[in-house]
Amino acid sequence: MKLKCIIVEDEIMARKSLQRLCEQHDSLRLITAFENAEDALAFLATEEVDLIWLDVEMPGLSGFGLLENLTSMPQVIMTTTKTEYAFNAYQYQVTDYLQKPITLPRFKVAVEKVLELNSRKTAVSPERQEIYVKIEGRYMRLPYAEITFVENVGDYVKIFTTKNSYVVHTTMKYLEEKLGSQFLRVHRSFIVHLDKIVDIEENNLVISNKVIPISRANKSELMTRLNLL
Repeated sequence: MKLKCIIVEDEIMARKSLQRLCEQHDSLRLITAFENAEDALAFLATEEVDLIWLDVEMPGLSGFGLLENLTSMPQVIMTTTKTEYAFNAYQYQVTDYLQKPITLPRFKVAVEKVLELNSRKTAVSPERQEIYVKIEGRYMRLPYAEITFVENVGDYVKIFTTKNSYVVHTTMKYLEEKLGSQFLRVHRSFIVHLDKIVDIEENNLVISNKVIPISRANKSELMTRLNLL
């Protein structure tokens, strides 16, 4: 399967050069290219990619500024005409750092690093039991066992746990894909942890004294997933 990637690069020649390199590589599927970080960030708020080709210096929001604002971190290859940013780049655990102009051999080496890292990640068979969410500038670990349900609140989602609740700037669709198999979307505004359900009556269920609606479209899947007598 090809890795989905985007380019964020304000220089038109550098952007077109990277586009050609990506389009010629059998392991990459270029989704789109952006000339500024703001548009890329808006795209990434609702879409998931495997790799970002990211310029460091751009008008407005810089490459580092984009990384600071991401709610989920795909693999990143940073590009620049300077080497002085290399140390900062690796503080963000980027996969590689390329100096422009990018040559074909160096491009291939960077892609191989991406593919190797992706292969190691997908080879891990046990399902992860936690998710990391960005809260006030830092990534906080939320074990699945502590999450009770998730509620949609406009452009944000509110994650409820056994101890607290957290507002995160992401979409229900994206979070639904990220959460483990013990979670199910029972309504357009709610995702629930199946093990936390107290009872079900007609078109509602209860978790932690919260009455949550069940949509007609999702009820059949819910009843299939439960261990019913």
